[in-house]
Amino acid sequence: MPFFILVKVYPNKMNKIKLREKYKDLRSQLSVDSIDDLSLKIANQALQLSIWDKKYYHMFLPIEKQKEVDTQYILHILQGKDKNVIVPKSDFKTNTLQHILLTDSTPIKINKWGIPEPVEGIEIPPVSIQVVFIPLLAFDTKGNRVGYGKGFYDKFLADCETTTIKIGLSLFPEEEESISDILSTDIKLDYCITPEKVYTY
Repeated sequence: MPFFILVKVYPNKMNKIKLREKYKDLRSQLSVDSIDDLSLKIANQALQLSIWDKKYYHMFLPIEKQKEVDTQYILHILQGKDKNVIVPKSDFKTNTLQHILLTDSTPIKINKWGIPEPVEGIEIPPVSIQVVFIPLLAFDTKGNRVGYGKGFYDKFLADCETTTIKIGLSLFPEEEESISDILSTDIKLDYCITPEKVYTY
């Protein structure tokens, strides 16, 4: 009697490893001027959202060598609206984040991984944070995101309130192919902002 192995095929899905490779390659082709222009468009798109009545906003500071979205434009909006901005500080031993209030006197230093982060400051608990702007490499039509794979943001978002608004920032449109290897610990986005559009989930 012949022996068959049944293999589940995902014809329209991509895994996180492939998506990381794809979008790192796409980013590598962008010039500094292009990233600046796209980041400004993302900030203008962000103004469409009804999120500006909150008090505490969490914002990542971009890793230049990774060609991330330049968040200075959204930071200027937040500061112009006199909002409290919180920035992350990474602990690579535990893959967790601390959340530090950004003030005029907060010292910022680039760590050995190229991440600008506060040296010290006033720590804000995740339950106080109402809006989180999230870095990512890719995202799909269901609001699933692909980051760098360390789980920093999923751990952080799990400690936030369920009402916390989760907003991805992406230089590229959503990935039409679904991400195949989503975990139960992966937390979906509420919105993702690109230069051309705001996606809602």
